[in-house]
Amino acid sequence: MKKLMLGNEAIARGAYEAGVKVATAYPGTPSTEITEFIATYDEIFSEWSPNEKVALEVAIGASFAGGRAICSMKHVGLNVAADPLFTVSYTGVNGGLVICVADDPGMHSSQNEQDSRHYAKAAKIPMLEPSDSQECKDFIKKALELSEEFDTPFIIRLTTRISHSQSLVELGERVEIPLKPYSKDIGKYVMMPAMARKRHVVVEERMERLASYAEETELNRIEWGSNTEIGVITSGICYQYSKEAFGDVSYLKLGMVHPLPEQLISEFASKVKTLYVIEELDPFIEEFLNKKGITCIGKEKLPIVGEYSASLIRKAILGTDEDTTALQENVPVRPPVLCPGCPHRGVFYTLRKNKLTVSGDIGCYTLGSMSPLEAMDTCVCMGASIGVAHGMEKALGKEDHRKGVAVIGDSTFIHSGITGLIDIVYNKGTSTVIILDNSITGMTGHQPNPATGYTIKGEKTRQIDLLKLCNAIGIDRVRVCDPFNLDEFDKVVKEEIAADEPSVIIAQRPCALLKTVKYEGSVKVNEEKCKYCKVCMRLGCPAIVDTGEDIHINEALCVGCELCLEVCKFNALEKVGGSNE
Repeated sequence: MKKLMLGNEAIARGAYEAGVKVATAYPGTPSTEITEFIATYDEIFSEWSPNEKVALEVAIGASFAGGRAICSMKHVGLNVAADPLFTVSYTGVNGGLVICVADDPGMHSSQNEQDSRHYAKAAKIPMLEPSDSQECKDFIKKALELSEEFDTPFIIRLTTRISHSQSLVELGERVEIPLKPYSKDIGKYVMMPAMARKRHVVVEERMERLASYAEETELNRIEWGSNTEIGVITSGICYQYSKEAFGDVSYLKLGMVHPLPEQLISEFASKVKTLYVIEELDPFIEEFLNKKGITCIGKEKLPIVGEYSASLIRKAILGTDEDTTALQENVPVRPPVLCPGCPHRGVFYTLRKNKLTVSGDIGCYTLGSMSPLEAMDTCVCMGASIGVAHGMEKALGKEDHRKGVAVIGDSTFIHSGITGLIDIVYNKGTSTVIILDNSITGMTGHQPNPATGYTIKGEKTRQIDLLKLCNAIGIDRVRVCDPFNLDEFDKVVKEEIAADEPSVIIAQRPCALLKTVKYEGSVKVNEEKCKYCKVCMRLGCPAIVDTGEDIHINEALCVGCELCLEVCKFNALEKVGGSNE
């Protein structure tokens, strides 16, 4: 039976068919759907972990116990998981262990554009890269088998187009893999210096065996075309782009991108007249060829940033751009914006009004930096807002930093913000942290987290009490406030930034897109009362439109949250429909 599947869905299916026992992840686009699909299989224990480091550690534990395990994350999540990643390379595995990492060329939903192949090389862990959904499923199964054969974790590298594109997948049945016996082995699993020195030797020997395997495996294959003068070395989605751009030339398709097959590459290169290397982001394969003295054409003609396409490759390499049609009409720019009814809008309106310096974080609320709110000053990585605020205070001094706050979402706070708050308390900071508690992990598609009280399968569990957690850390000043009560929220913010001790404001209002949120009616403009002062436009609500002559409410977008009623001093905005009419 065949089924059209997303790459992420095919990864999940491969894990199911391969007898995986445990699946862990922290949601992050473009990897999120892997674990969401896995959660539909009751045979696999799946969880949203607090962060990627914990997720990988749980998966490692499952592997040590003898069960097959998979851990999934986006590329920046691998940064968070780097600590256990490098050490599990030394310990090896018991049950098969696969780490799926989804890179984001073009930065569609990421704060940087990094190439995870470097992690495989640095950590001395083999890496596979599928080029369609069928390979996503097949490579997971193969990686788990090889993981057990070579006693090593395997990394599967995905990219946005592989994760989120669909192709046909041949479905198979689940094979129940019995737990491998666990044997106490301090020399293998306890990475103290004396043991680690010996394990490093094992790792190097393993990489030599894997390099030999890379030469013979069907994961790497030569496809001779009718044109044997032109050769293309490529992998992943770039294989698909190259086939479309170059046509019937010859290809060396690399399914295993670390370690690379030196002899196979040399053989292929020796039989073609012109050799191209097509790879997104860094010249990982190209640099390998250069080191071996193999002449090739790559980044000298192709960009080192952004996503590729068949059209881009054709234009850069062949100088043609055929089979494309230019769109004649001018398409209006649609920048990202907070949704109508978003609970974060009231927070950023207040912070902007008070001219505060705001260290921000990763989430929907990062859009608070966009016009017209423009209330966020910095955004580095998950959890960084709190540490950045503390550092700014220590550099500027307490008095000057009374004009600054940190904002962080509830899920992000649990991910990596708690330790930053501890740092503020321990090192005598006085910063104010605003936790934007919207009752869900919003940016990646409404996944539950430890603050929601529900698991990935919707099962009720213990709910983290953010107020008590902050108290336990040592924050005595914790205020819970509805950010849509603008007068009260403004008062609370002013009081807390004036305090001579650290404080937390929990801005508590659920995401407007949650099924449990039922706003009624909509808003209209009373033209007789409207003074066209445009204060309501400062909210950045997409439902409020400045026509150039007056203010108009787009009823198709308005959810009736009533925030705009709070900012209009002339009562020109009125609620219609619902219980208020």
